[in-house]
Amino acid sequence: MNAFIKAAMTGAIAAVIGTGAMADKLQDIADAGKIVVGVKQDYKPWGYLTSDGELTGLEIDLARDVAERLGVEVELVPVVASNRMEFLQQGRIDLIIATMGDNEKRREVVGMIEPAYYAGGTNVIAPKAAELDTWEDLRGKDVCALQGSYYNRRVTELYGPNLVSFAGIPEVTSALQNGSCVAFLYDNTWIESQLASDDQWADYEMPFETEDPQAWAIAVPLDELDGPYGEKMSEIVTDWHKTGYLIERNEANGIASSPFLQEQHDKLQ
Repeated sequence: MNAFIKAAMTGAIAAVIGTGAMADKLQDIADAGKIVVGVKQDYKPWGYLTSDGELTGLEIDLARDVAERLGVEVELVPVVASNRMEFLQQGRIDLIIATMGDNEKRREVVGMIEPAYYAGGTNVIAPKAAELDTWEDLRGKDVCALQGSYYNRRVTELYGPNLVSFAGIPEVTSALQNGSCVAFLYDNTWIESQLASDDQWADYEMPFETEDPQAWAIAVPLDELDGPYGEKMSEIVTDWHKTGYLIERNEANGIASSPFLQEQHDKLQ
């Protein structure tokens, strides 16, 4: 057997094995009897811990619905912005549903499912006493942020704050309320929800116009995106929009009406 033929056969065998592995992901989940989903536990009301230590929220509802549709149990693994993609790459979770913005850089690392299931933008929560009026007011000031958030670099380059990064929301909110920073740079959806429902934020505001709207996507391992597993997830998200399930769960979790969800529902009906 000459080298050319041997190389061709080796490549063909590798392709078959790779295709089989991809096609078996759904079967692997079925065989395990569960799907392991990375979710937030500090992003109320999308994913958070109750006083009884139970995970609940909109994205928890979505994770449970995925499991029900696949006929398996769900295992929920708390993740944060700085580790969720790593967990997926390492095989510690099968799926991410964790307020993750979809962008080109992340698409190089994980398989972003289309259509997106939600959308948010960038803003800050700050004490009213800080009297922040425009984004330029952040220049040179200490601003709290979460490690791994996609908007950290953009805001730093445009407006020049001194970002003080933390791993989780509890650490950030503690620093903000202790006066260690003048504002917390985060997603407007979370900020709006906190201001509307939590008395601890009565003296705070979201002072700026929301910028840089981003779609949120659930994610599968990159090499699964175009295979049966990725296609199944896309089918599920499409059905969430088409049937109005996302709108219903959004309302059930006390979240303000989302123009993005309504737009997608109307589009896919």
